[in-house]
Amino acid sequence: MDEDTIFAPMTAIGRSAISALRLSGPKTEAAIKALAGTCPEPRRASLRRLRDASGEVLDEAVVIWSPAPASYTGEDVAELHLHGGRAVMDGVVEALLALGPRLAEPGEFSRRAFLNGRMDLLQAEGIGDLVAAETAGQRRQALRQMEGALGHVYEDWSNRLAGTLAHQEALIDFPDEALPPEVEVMLSGEITRLTEAIGTHLNDGHRGEKMRDGLVFVIQGAPNAGKSTLMNALAGRDIAIVSPIAGTTRDALEVQIVLGDAPVTLIDTAGLRETDDPVEAEGVRRARAKAAQADLVLDLVSGETDDATAPATDGPPRLIIATKADLGAATPAADLAVSAIDGTGMTALHERLSAFAREATAQSGPPALTRQRHRAHLSDAHRHLCLAMDEPEPELRAEEMRIALAALGGITGKIGVEALLDRIFADFCIGK
Repeated sequence: MDEDTIFAPMTAIGRSAISALRLSGPKTEAAIKALAGTCPEPRRASLRRLRDASGEVLDEAVVIWSPAPASYTGEDVAELHLHGGRAVMDGVVEALLALGPRLAEPGEFSRRAFLNGRMDLLQAEGIGDLVAAETAGQRRQALRQMEGALGHVYEDWSNRLAGTLAHQEALIDFPDEALPPEVEVMLSGEITRLTEAIGTHLNDGHRGEKMRDGLVFVIQGAPNAGKSTLMNALAGRDIAIVSPIAGTTRDALEVQIVLGDAPVTLIDTAGLRETDDPVEAEGVRRARAKAAQADLVLDLVSGETDDATAPATDGPPRLIIATKADLGAATPAADLAVSAIDGTGMTALHERLSAFAREATAQSGPPALTRQRHRAHLSDAHRHLCLAMDEPEPELRAEEMRIALAALGGITGKIGVEALLDRIFADFCIGK
């Protein structure tokens, strides 16, 4: 792969003022000279007239040349900032293909940056999250990870564990030496502190993953409780069909919204009731299944029917909402009374939901875990450190510590990640 020179558009294809294209690899300099006549001064934007092999002018473009190793990938890199017409990009792409570079695979630029030591695996994943960020909260979290905040935490733990393991191996290798007794005390104390730190980090309520992947709020209640009307009001557009006929919603309907800077999937479900209709019964079953997996259940009561239910003692948190407040129905058990028709209580509901979303994704202290991959490695490291604390035999204790150290290294990409690379970088967009 390192022998190939790759290129790809960095901007979406289509009509625009400017489109950009990036190259990386050993033939980058030759390709730029063939297109532009000369290579510009490194890391300085320069205007050049680009020509194909026949000498036909393709565009007047801004060219930026960044020789290795001070570049995004650690290789020779160039950027071409072209006019945004489709014909311009097509002409430059054809000219580059004729010169030998090939089109890049998804995430290949970032993968090369990782392999060349320009970033660790956590930073690479942060770049992917930043490109995909749709809310301000996601952007802040991705930037923090891309800047290395999460990697610094794990690197510190790895260094501390490596030093502790060195002391443990010294006790094994020199059993006849009169090593100070405080060495054993220090070793045991450091293992305990590391175990507690990792355990606290794991016990974060999945806040980082919820910010990255989004929260799920499920609207449930009896037929005609106003579920679809409320969903449309919260979404700000018509998502679900609203009808006075009970049982209109048969399946779960979803819409993506933003609350408290966090992404939220809002799900409208079938009305909860006993029914002989097999299709509606399946909708009810799916409604209950969705509610069981939700981060928050909006339990609607309308006051028109006997649909109030006792507060759940387990499962996700619930917010009991009395709908159709414009009709003046009495709902003393509700947390909020709203009307999606005249707007009564809707501002208060929006604020309540936003506050819940902020609390569920709030982060303080060390950066939060953002992926299940990180959690799996940390859980593995925590488990083996717990075993090390309880292991009386020094050789077996050292082995548990070595396994824990390998698990920490797998997060940042220091060791044992080759099998993960294709899967991780395949999720990136072309050109990144």
